[in-house]
Amino acid sequence: MALKIYKRGQGYYTRLYSALVAFAMLATGCYALYRQLSTGNVWVKAFVPTGVCVGFSWLIFWIVNKPGIADFMISAEGEIKKVSWSSRKEIIASTVVVISVVALMTALLFAADNFFIYVFKILIFKY
Repeated sequence: MALKIYKRGQGYYTRLYSALVAFAMLATGCYALYRQLSTGNVWVKAFVPTGVCVGFSWLIFWIVNKPGIADFMISAEGEIKKVSWSSRKEIIASTVVVISVVALMTALLFAADNFFIYVFKILIFKY
């Protein structure tokens, strides 16, 4: 069976990085399987995780090249290219605004909390 790539060249980076991330997770799992096998047979301990890795690698390749999924990844990459990203100056300004608002809200909640603690202490000790 020949390995054919569906719509070669389209959605290249999306499919490549999706497959690489899936393979990294697969390799981590196969290494954990290798470490968990407590058999005395070295061949079993070596070839079972290797076989699982090869089998699931083929599955990843098949999934990434399945027409429905590949078309989705191709269109997703096309949409990402249309996005107008903010400039560095805009990102810094937005980050400063968010941090300032969070700090202000923290101070206000701290003051309200201490106010209510004070009020309830007065009410409790009064009665």
